[in-house]
Amino acid sequence: MKIEDLQPILVDLFGEAVAVMSDDAFQVEQPDLRLLVVLSADKSWLRLLLPIGPEGEARSFMAQLLAANFDDTQLVRYALYQQVLWGVFHHRLESLVETDFRDAIAQLLELNRKGLDGFFGSMIEAQIRQIIAAAKSQGQTLEATLQTLDRFYAEGMLGGLDQSSQQRGATLKAWRYQLNRLWDEVEANDFNRDVTGEMLG
Repeated sequence: MKIEDLQPILVDLFGEAVAVMSDDAFQVEQPDLRLLVVLSADKSWLRLLLPIGPEGEARSFMAQLLAANFDDTQLVRYALYQQVLWGVFHHRLESLVETDFRDAIAQLLELNRKGLDGFFGSMIEAQIRQIIAAAKSQGQTLEATLQTLDRFYAEGMLGGLDQSSQQRGATLKAWRYQLNRLWDEVEANDFNRDVTGEMLG
């Protein structure tokens, strides 16, 4: 691709939201995203940058973000810079083809759409799996585990004592759903393996 090819593609994708910042930088500003297209000083490398969220919110999910970079993100990557979590794409401009440029933009927009919600869900599922494994390692049944959770909520050990009965009921319903969904997938020795790994780590 050439520099002059970039703006027409951006305009095709984003219309009037495209702003020319300089001869080596463009910006797409929309209510839900800000995409930067920047060339290196010698104009040989192109970089797409899209802020996803504050670094503070992303820190809890660092392991999942790095795993996503390895397994899921394809052309783009997560990166931290100036206390912001970014979606980033780097490519030598000369060998970049339009299809990959458009695909990279689409993938960055998808990272932006997902935000950190997917990582939060994965982290919660991992914690529920640990609870199930711990319960099974102690010989508890699913029903006994659910009763323990009911008691913990009633005593305020999980959730807040200031929750209404309706809020507590909704939370317990969500717990029951997840425990029922994952119970048969988790083995008791998964807990032993996790604990051993933490001790050795």
